[in-house]
Amino acid sequence: MSAVSVQFQGVGKRFGNRSVLAAVSGTLRQGQVLVVAGPNGAGKSTLLNILAGLLRPSRGEVVYRDDDGPLPRPRWFERLGMAAPDMSVYEELSALENLRFFARLRGLHLEDAALRGVLEGLGLAPREQTRLVGTYSSGMKQRVKLAQAVLHDPPVLLLDEPSSNLDETGHEVVAGLVARFRERAAVAVATNDPRERAWADARIDLAL
Repeated sequence: MSAVSVQFQGVGKRFGNRSVLAAVSGTLRQGQVLVVAGPNGAGKSTLLNILAGLLRPSRGEVVYRDDDGPLPRPRWFERLGMAAPDMSVYEELSALENLRFFARLRGLHLEDAALRGVLEGLGLAPREQTRLVGTYSSGMKQRVKLAQAVLHDPPVLLLDEPSSNLDETGHEVVAGLVARFRERAAVAVATNDPRERAWADARIDLAL
């Protein structure tokens, strides 16, 4: 899959009479981590949701480009992976079954060995992968969310507070994940964690 960049220009978002974002611009490029920082309520998650195509901006535009030029909006989904605190995983399924489902949703035919490798790379041991996610701690659920985001090796990776609910070992796992994807993907991280802000090659600071 070819490299993808994401350009956003003058992006703003209003919810009713409340303005959440105002004229935010930037670019996600392969080989870089863009950190979006700012106080709670400043619009970090809103910006990532707009970049993922989950929200439409009230003003401005977002353009995905690969080597052949701009990509139509319906094709963004196949090129990106996203993990966020408000995303859900299926608690009545095991971690492995969750990844099987998300792989099928993306039209991928991945062997269980590959899915197990993704989970193990995020710190879920083989014996834990077949347990129901409903029995997991919040930190283990976070690892499953991260796994579904990267199972298709996306060229665009959007991470909203990726170390939330994780201990120090979990933070190190996420740092390793970001380091690996920095080499081959365009990565954006929304965070207030100073350890995560240190990953930045570029940074956007939002204000209330």
